Amino acid sequence: MNLVRFGSVLTLFAFSLPAALNAQDYKSGIEWQMPPVVTPGATDDAPPSDAIVLFDGKDMSAWEGGDWRVEDGVAYSGKGNIQTKQSFGDIQLHIEWSAPTEIKGEGQGRGNSGVYLMGLYEVQILDSYENETYFDGQAGSVYKQTPPMVNAMRKPGEWNTYDIFWTAPRFKVNGDLESPACVTLVHNGILALNHFELMGPSSFVEPPHYTVHAPTGPIRLQDHGNPVRFRNIWVRELHPPVGKRVRAPYVLKGGKEIPYAQAEAEKLNEQQRRMVQDAVQKAVQKALREAEAERKKQADTKTEAKTEKKDEAASKPEAESGAEPSPKAEK
Repeated sequence: MNLVRFGSVLTLFAFSLPAALNAQDYKSGIEWQMPPVVTPGATDDAPPSDAIVLFDGKDMSAWEGGDWRVEDGVAYSGKGNIQTKQSFGDIQLHIEWSAPTEIKGEGQGRGNSGVYLMGLYEVQILDSYENETYFDGQAGSVYKQTPPMVNAMRKPGEWNTYDIFWTAPRFKVNGDLESPACVTLVHNGILALNHFELMGPSSFVEPPHYTVHAPTGPIRLQDHGNPVRFRNIWVRELHPPVGKRVRAPYVLKGGKEIPYAQAEAEKLNEQQRRMVQDAVQKAVQKALREAEAERKKQADTKTEAKTEKKDEAASKPEAESGAEPSPKAEK
């Protein structure tokens, strides 16, 4: 083993610690309640066990307002808007709808309706299959706030599915906005809106802006004069996980509980120690490389000196053979 490799091994041995001694397990100090068990529906479009069924094809008893007829398990829009009798905040909403099979009109005049969350914020329903209109007014848009990321429409007469994930806005005690409303839309299994932050309630005549309102509101379906069909409507109220802090965050390290702040300080010290270790290792390796280079240099110098002496010794006999013989002494 040469000096450089030997020095590296010595340095690592002197400064490194087994990885197992540095491993730690972070604990938040929060005691969580067990999440409730929800039984999925028989299919992904069927209501799960905790869903509130708003329309199952039988009647409109969960709704109030306009007079919509129900035929063959399908509700037809007409004679005014309808809204749920129950109010909701954060929700997961499943709704299936179909534009009329017979194409009539164009743009906003073709298969137009809308889902109003909390009665204020519209996700547009429109026959947008090969039907041009302003993009923030097509199917899947948040009306006059953003177009959908994609146009996932099926042909007129075919059923479309909206799965809407809604977070209601929050207001401070003084009425100021604390956090905006957010919506995610999956249209026919395709993500069309991704946690979009709304700028306020929907309006046809003015820019969206927030004013304080109740924390819950009804789901409203719009009657826009087109016979849009609806079926299989259900909603789930969303509640965040429940937890209580029982102690400050800590880590388990080497079988011991260490406050997180202390562990972070130790981590910083360890990082600094490793920085010093790396610097020392590099310095040692540099010094060893320089020593090795100096050793080679001296060895090369000695080799050159020996070669020169050898050459000198070899040239001496040649010089002697070429010299004139010295005169003999007279008798």
